[in-house]
Amino acid sequence: MTTVATLLAVAAGVSPGRVALVCVAVLAGQASIGWSNDWLDADRDRAVARADKPVVQQAVSPTRLRSAALVAVTAAVLLSLLLGVVPGVLLLTLVTSGWAYNAGLKRTAASAVPYVTGFGALPAGVVAAAPGTPVAPWWLITAGAALGAAAHLANVAPDLEDDHATGVRGLPHRLGARVSAAVGALLLGGASLVLVLGPDGPPSAAGWAAVVLAVPAVVVAALAGRPRFRRLAFPAVMLLTVLDVALLVAGGAAPV
Repeated sequence: MTTVATLLAVAAGVSPGRVALVCVAVLAGQASIGWSNDWLDADRDRAVARADKPVVQQAVSPTRLRSAALVAVTAAVLLSLLLGVVPGVLLLTLVTSGWAYNAGLKRTAASAVPYVTGFGALPAGVVAAAPGTPVAPWWLITAGAALGAAAHLANVAPDLEDDHATGVRGLPHRLGARVSAAVGALLLGGASLVLVLGPDGPPSAAGWAAVVLAVPAVVVAALAGRPRFRRLAFPAVMLLTVLDVALLVAGGAAPV
């Protein structure tokens, strides 16, 4: 997410100093979301012996994670608001969404809402950091929201069984692994098409390259309903997101 925000800021014509500020603000927010997740889920992770979690490995205590998360979110608030009220509030919408998800929305049928909201608000906040506080185009926000929904479905896929065992029933759990994978793949492909076809004028060569690069990621996302492919789905979504934005920059399609 930090890489995506930084690339978008460059494409939007944000000055180098403010690009750096966008980068560290988003990084602080993402760190706070990750650390708060491990802190709030410490008991659940121990219950299902999540060997990939630092708390289960006894590498860090929940208390230390809580302190780190609170420091990071404070930094995210201060750094984001240094960009101005409008971009700051929009960037902090992503942070708020992540914390709301960690705090309980992940257990409800509305579990996708924080991802859709946060991923949609991120590009809007980055674009608003450019001179004149421009409004992000519809296609950029729409693609961000679709990628967010796809990321949610892919991120949960590897943990469906563990989540069921600890009482978590978000939207992917209610849809089931196969339906979630199919919906995630459609959203992923749709987001790439929106990024390519949304800007004014005919798609660039870089845009068509983005469509070609999307195909393997869409296939991986579609296979996320099968256990052996589940851990590949989320990295595929995030890699495609970075590639899409990089090609957006390379193709000269500035999102303002």
